[in-house]
Amino acid sequence: MQEARKRILGHSDILQIIRRMAYEIYEQNHQTEELFFAGIDSNGVKISELLKTEIEKISSIRIHLIRVDIDKSAKSQPQVSFSAQPEASNFTLIVIDDVLNSGGTMIYALDPFLKMSVSKIQTAVLVNRSHNRFPIAVDYKGFELGTTIQEHIDVQLDDEYSAFLY
Repeated sequence: MQEARKRILGHSDILQIIRRMAYEIYEQNHQTEELFFAGIDSNGVKISELLKTEIEKISSIRIHLIRVDIDKSAKSQPQVSFSAQPEASNFTLIVIDDVLNSGGTMIYALDPFLKMSVSKIQTAVLVNRSHNRFPIAVDYKGFELGTTIQEHIDVQLDDEYSAFLY
């Protein structure tokens, strides 16, 4: 039996949220010449690309995209790999994902960057569920939603952007 899904965000909602988040990122980093976006595969990467496009419309900040691969289902600290290593030193990094649930994926994705020459690390998520088991604060959140532990959020960023609660 398929569980009932309720659409919580539609295509235009997601685009509006991305635009607002881009302005917030720009406001907090307007003196920065370049930013590194570390998108957690796969939806975090897509959100990173959307944010990059919006920020480039409103500023001259150079955005470098990094894909972070991580096994979200690992029971203990998973292996984390990147598509590229930042070549800069003292850079500003924003780690991006679609949904923050327990904070586990985000904290594991942050860990390798802590060993680099980072001047500032920020986080961004499209949907924050506020069930943090780990001490993760989100700097840029698109949508705050109180859910039960049993509920799930499915973000789809293919042809028609949408997010569902089930």
